Amino acid sequence: MGNGEGPAPLTPLKGMILMGKNPKVFIDGKGGVVGARLYEQLSRRSDLDFLIIDPEKRRDVEERRKLLNEADLAILCLPEETAAQAVELVDNPNTRIIDTSPAHRTTPGWVYGFAELLPGQRQRIRFSKRVANPGCHASGFLSTVAPLVQMGMLPPDYPVSCFSITGYSGGGKDMIAEFEDPNRDPALAAPALYSLELRHNHLNEMQHIAGLEYPPVFVPILSDMYSGMATSVTLQNRLLRGTPTAQDICEMLQSYYQDQALVSVAPFGTQGPRLVSNTMANTDRLEITVCGREEQTLLTARFDNLGKGVAAAAIQNLNLMLGFPETTGLRVE
Repeated sequence: MGNGEGPAPLTPLKGMILMGKNPKVFIDGKGGVVGARLYEQLSRRSDLDFLIIDPEKRRDVEERRKLLNEADLAILCLPEETAAQAVELVDNPNTRIIDTSPAHRTTPGWVYGFAELLPGQRQRIRFSKRVANPGCHASGFLSTVAPLVQMGMLPPDYPVSCFSITGYSGGGKDMIAEFEDPNRDPALAAPALYSLELRHNHLNEMQHIAGLEYPPVFVPILSDMYSGMATSVTLQNRLLRGTPTAQDICEMLQSYYQDQALVSVAPFGTQGPRLVSNTMANTDRLEITVCGREEQTLLTARFDNLGKGVAAAAIQNLNLMLGFPETTGLRVE
C-alpha cells in the first residue's frame, strides 16, 4: 500500500535538539508556490537552520547535490521527474527526505506522509528516512475512504466516485498569473471540470493507500478562488457492510479521528444548507462533514490545498521526523 518503512530507518533527531543544535533544512525548489509557502511558515521558527541556494545556481546540479547532502532534512518541492532525480543526488545516509511531488507516493521504501490516516502511520513517519507527502486531492479522498476500508465498512471492490473542487493556486505560478490577470478570459469565473480522460496523477495513491481494488472515478473541478479544497465522495449505503446510515458513518469517523489536532469531523446535521468550498482556506487543518440519510451518504473533506493539502502536511512530517511537537509552526485553531 505504499506505506512501508524505508531502509535503515533513523531515529528522530531529538539528541541534536536537546543539545541546542538546530537541524539543517534545505528546501529544493523554494522559488515555486509550494516551496515559497513552506519557507514562509518555517522561516519564522528559531529551532531550524536553513541552507539557502544562490538563486543563480538553483538549477546547478552540483550545488544542489552539495546542499542536499549537507542537510539533516531536505524537502523536495519540484516537478515529479526532477524530484526523482534529486533523490539520486543524495549519498549521505543521514539526509532524510520529504518529497512533495507524486514521484514516490506508492514507491516501496517510502512512507506515505499522512500521520492520522492509518494505524501506526505516525510512527512510520517518525522513524523513516524517506517520506512522500500526499497529493492535495488524494488527502481529501483518503481522509474519508481509507478509514472506512480500514474499519471494514467499505468493501475494497466498491465502485468509488469522487469529485474535488480546488483553488487555482494548486496549478502553480502560471495558473495564478492566468487567473489574476485583469484581462483574463471571462470563462475563468465559472468552475471548470478537468482531467477529463479520468487519469489524474493522484489516482494511483488514492487507490493503493486506501486499499481499493480499483481506482476511483475521479473528477477534479477548478474554481475561481485562490486556495481551498472540498473533496467529496458519495456512497450507496445498501452496498456497505452493515448497511449503515449517514449518521452511523459520521459517528464512526468521529471515533476514528478522535483527539487529532489537524483532522476533525463535524457533528452530524450541523452543516446548514450549503458547504462552502474555501471555508478552510488559510488554515492548516482538515475538516470532514458527513451529510445524507438512511440510504445515501455524502462525505466531504474541506481544507486548504496549500495547507493540509501540501505545506502543512510537510511541516507536520518534518516535526515528526526531527522530534519536534507535531503541530509546531502550524495553525491548529
